[in-house]
Amino acid sequence: MSRFAPIVLPPSRADVAVGRLCLKNANPQLECALQVVSLLADEKAVLAAAAAIWIASRRRRNEERREADRLMVSVMLAGAVPHLFKLLVRRRRPDRSLVKARRNGIPRSGNAWDSFPSGHAVHMGAMAGSVARLAPQWLRAFVWPVLATLAATRVALLAHYLSDVVAGWTMGLLINRVVAATFRRVRPD
Repeated sequence: MSRFAPIVLPPSRADVAVGRLCLKNANPQLECALQVVSLLADEKAVLAAAAAIWIASRRRRNEERREADRLMVSVMLAGAVPHLFKLLVRRRRPDRSLVKARRNGIPRSGNAWDSFPSGHAVHMGAMAGSVARLAPQWLRAFVWPVLATLAATRVALLAHYLSDVVAGWTMGLLINRVVAATFRRVRPD
């Protein structure tokens, strides 16, 4: 155990069952592909994408600029929230708990006790609503499934349990909603 946290969160039976299923189906080729895809949900990549969207929005209508502002604030908050939770909650990553002798192509992820919540999922959830509102009409139907899939790669890689990703996604969605509500109060249309 690498550090003190007041809450130790064991995985649920469902978490373990999903993790074992992922381990059973893992192979080096799949793992390599998922690692590349998972990089798209990394904090730095998300911040860069949000910044690019924000810059592009400066030449758009006022409501699109405001939505891009909400996106940027949401993504910045999403960078801090998982780290705060990881100070409070300690959960061993499935790649340390479930993988015994044979690795099946599963890599090691970050600190062994930083499983809850998934930071990748927090970022995807935090940007989902704003990106869906900013995307061209023909792309909007794809935003939610693509971002959810990016978050789910963390389960397939055994970097997180399913509940880590669901909790992270939910936290991200709440961040975006709180930011939107705050913007409406502070900067009414």
